[in-house]
Amino acid sequence: MGPIVPARRVAAACADWLSAHPPAGPLIVACSGGADSLALTVGVLAATGRRPVIGATVDHGLQPGSADRAHQCAALMRRLGCADAHVLTVTVTGDGGLEAAARRARYAALADLSGAVSGALPGSAAAGPVLLGHTADDQAETVLLGLARGSGPRSIAGMRPWRAPWGRPLLAITRAQTEAAVREAGLVAWSDPHNLDPAFTRVRLRREALPLLEDVLGGGVRDALARTADLMADDLAALDDLAANALAAARSGDDLLVEPLVPLPAAVRRRVLRAWLAEAGAGPLTHDHLRRLDGQLTDRRGSAQVRVPGGLDVLRRPAALTIRAVPTR
Repeated sequence: MGPIVPARRVAAACADWLSAHPPAGPLIVACSGGADSLALTVGVLAATGRRPVIGATVDHGLQPGSADRAHQCAALMRRLGCADAHVLTVTVTGDGGLEAAARRARYAALADLSGAVSGALPGSAAAGPVLLGHTADDQAETVLLGLARGSGPRSIAGMRPWRAPWGRPLLAITRAQTEAAVREAGLVAWSDPHNLDPAFTRVRLRREALPLLEDVLGGGVRDALARTADLMADDLAALDDLAANALAAARSGDDLLVEPLVPLPAAVRRRVLRAWLAEAGAGPLTHDHLRRLDGQLTDRRGSAQVRVPGGLDVLRRPAALTIRAVPTR
């Protein structure tokens, strides 16, 4: 048997993903018209057979002609075989730079579409999957960013093939393979000018940092980073299971008993605290929040009260931690 051609490899990856994660709701494929998402669209359509596929493309409004380009992409998705294709127009605003703001707007619009076409609330477990064209190269960039920023193990674990409602069938496929698959299909991918702009961190990682690492370390960096992500994800899953069991054992109504948690490793205790507070409506917790909260469990001289995002105070009682809403003035 000869080598597997790129289009077949992409379609096989999509078929494997669909087999491992059978979609409960309508299947949505997000496509910008670039090589990765275009290859994904072709691969999913080849893998699904008669199952309807809904296309989606996002107009961020950041470049001249973006609306026309989005409508052209939607029309292409219909020609390729999508049952329908939606153009989602978003407004890019907010903190964290243009990349982060565009990503937030894009994901919010896709989540809304997922909820709408499946009749579920956006972000709920019943919402249909949204497939994204992230590749092995994107995974390597994500892990490297997490390492450089000290963002913790979840960031180093990178992107997962399935985290509802987001599906990523191409994490084992390289960017070179998606580009070849698009050419093989007789299509011309759109090249986003932002992907060449060194003002964006990921562009410099892609074009400067990773090639330099490959050169210095003798190659294999992308695959090594992907393996690191997989190994870290396995470890995180084990810790999350331990934390879920520990939280169940430490519950006392809405409070959290101290005694069952003190002997546990810090990594488990802090997961328990994060999950407990998330259920209570707390916002994102920083490393400092978790350090001080953990001190409430393990150090009787620690903070008697810790204020966390979401307008909540965590109070230390003799045998338990309890949550109180911050009084409004």
